Amino acid sequence: MRSKIRSLITIIRLAGLAVAALGMWGFATIAEDVLEKESYAFDSSILLALRKLHTPLRDQIMLGFTFLGEPKLLLVICLILGIILLGRNHRSEAATIAFAGGGAIGLNLLLKKLFARDRPQLWEHIVNVTFYSFPSGHAMISMVIYGLLGYFLGARFPKQRWSIYGLTVVLIAAIGLSRLYLGVHWPTDVIAGYTAGLVWLITCIITLEIWKELRSLTTASKEEFLSQGNPRE
Repeated sequence: MRSKIRSLITIIRLAGLAVAALGMWGFATIAEDVLEKESYAFDSSILLALRKLHTPLRDQIMLGFTFLGEPKLLLVICLILGIILLGRNHRSEAATIAFAGGGAIGLNLLLKKLFARDRPQLWEHIVNVTFYSFPSGHAMISMVIYGLLGYFLGARFPKQRWSIYGLTVVLIAAIGLSRLYLGVHWPTDVIAGYTAGLVWLITCIITLEIWKELRSLTTASKEEFLSQGNPRE
């Protein structure tokens, strides 16, 4: 039974690595188009189409979704979740959420400085935006933080796992769509943010699972050693 479980874990990890590799390939493809300015027609056509859908009610809804993707809010969520996990003695999960959040924010800032892409100016923005555009921080960081939160909740509530995963995907997608609707990001910014975030999310999850398995194997080895050293009479 244990060998079957290990084989299953290996398959899952290989699948995760394959998805991460695909995400990196997608990010590299988008980045190349951005550097060569080949994506402008594609980007602008989508934004102008979304501009026609603007209404006061939709504006408020999209402002709400974009708030849920604010990096500062996501950082607060990381801190609260980390404290809760530490309080329940889930140190590896707490370390993972801190590592994931800090890494996502740092990596996003680095990529923005590297590409230095200006934000769209197709119409007047109703939100204040600063810094560069590519890749979208809202898309990238929400993918990592909400993705990891959904992963934790799915493990905690296995019967509702797929419902949790579905709601997580909808939330992350809505945050990215809100950035396009508000005209503060190009579509390729959001797509690149998702791909980079997915790679980092998978990396963090695989690292966590490997660490948990190594710890369980170490604990099992110690218990076996102690049982052998103290045989029953």
